[in-house]
Amino acid sequence: MPLVKVEIIKGKSFEYKKSILDGIHSALVEAFKIPDHDRNQRLYEIDRENFEFPNTKTEQFTIIELIVFKGRSNEAKKYLYSAIVKNLDESPGIRGEDILIVIHEPPMENWGIRGGKPANEVDLGFEIEV
Repeated sequence: MPLVKVEIIKGKSFEYKKSILDGIHSALVEAFKIPDHDRNQRLYEIDRENFEFPNTKTEQFTIIELIVFKGRSNEAKKYLYSAIVKNLDESPGIRGEDILIVIHEPPMENWGIRGGKPANEVDLGFEIEV
């Protein structure tokens, strides 16, 4: 049940934005083994004058924040980073140097899901430790 937040410069097409969300989701399914239907994604478009980044980046600079259940291995995370970069390079054509990915892992008892139950007390239906 990852929560995905993406930040980009305002002005991209619907197709561009959709391919970002699809590419991230596909990587999460592949690397973290989440169910395909488990999509919780938000894409924020920021006016250029409100979005500062290093001059080594282009106007395609993309920040991806993932809030995920704790328990994925370092190998699974490395695989995820690689899969996201590969997918977004293929479509919509964002170079890897323009992608920043951050994972936050709050403990499962800090997630209120399925009617307000702590996530550590719920059968999620999939494995966290991959």
